[in-house]
Amino acid sequence: MFAVNARAQGVTPKDHRAHYGATAAQPQAPAAPAATVPHDGHEAASASSAAPAPAPAMEHGDMKMQGGSAPVDARDPHAYSNGLKLGEGDYAVPGVPRLMLADEHHFGALLGETLEQRFARKGEDSMGYDLQGWYGTTYNRVVVKAEGDVADGKLEESRTELLWGHAIASYWDAQLGVRLDNGEGPSRQWLAFGIQGLAPYWFELDATAYVSNGGRTALRLEASYELLITQRLILEPKIEMQFYGSDDPERRIGSGLAEASAGLRLRYEISRQFAPYAGIERAGSFGTTADYVRADGGRAQQTRFVAGVRFWF
Repeated sequence: MFAVNARAQGVTPKDHRAHYGATAAQPQAPAAPAATVPHDGHEAASASSAAPAPAPAMEHGDMKMQGGSAPVDARDPHAYSNGLKLGEGDYAVPGVPRLMLADEHHFGALLGETLEQRFARKGEDSMGYDLQGWYGTTYNRVVVKAEGDVADGKLEESRTELLWGHAIASYWDAQLGVRLDNGEGPSRQWLAFGIQGLAPYWFELDATAYVSNGGRTALRLEASYELLITQRLILEPKIEMQFYGSDDPERRIGSGLAEASAGLRLRYEISRQFAPYAGIERAGSFGTTADYVRADGGRAQQTRFVAGVRFWF
């Protein structure tokens, strides 16, 4: 490491004292006394058996804890740069921006968690999607989430969220924004607040609470885990639940636990960015929401097979 830094400053390891010893002169080692030739065995024995003088004992009472102000004669930690500063002087290259660390750059990504065809009882097949994109820095970013179902060329229901995400821990983001629901019935707008991240033992969690006009409240929970059978073959169990604080007959939604699903998807990663998958999922409605589904001629619970692709770039 020293050799690399020294070459970067235009010096070799041999002349490092020109930088690091500028504030204090290096003491010269005392000259060795001239060797004498013993005249007999007694003198040789006494010379070889002479013991070195004991070192003085350390005074522990004078030791102090690290901290406080630096001594007046302390070496300047920036002295090695010879007064040069980043972005100024020799480091200011025309047309070249200043050095930026990773947390200063802007990054973006789009993840297609699910883009699939769902096969259920005849006449109940549908297509589902779950997309998430973000753009920003390590600590602050804009997040867009979109999830929905399409059946017979018609959008049955969709949830779209526009959020601001802020890193609150190494693996967790707090998110604040708005949510828009479309599909059957009138649209609904919500204020959203939640957290998303990676829990211990590699569980991916997403929990968001919502508040809307008219005293409406909702809570959405999602958890998933990736089991690596091989480096390319991955089994992913996933659970999703939605709760509502009050009935919404126009949207055919009841209070309490309204919808829940649990599924297994087995995917093969042709590359890290593209992976086809197949799986099975059990989905259902509960409480008053299930009553609405049955009243409309549907089934409150159903098992469906899925096939689709997962991608990101």
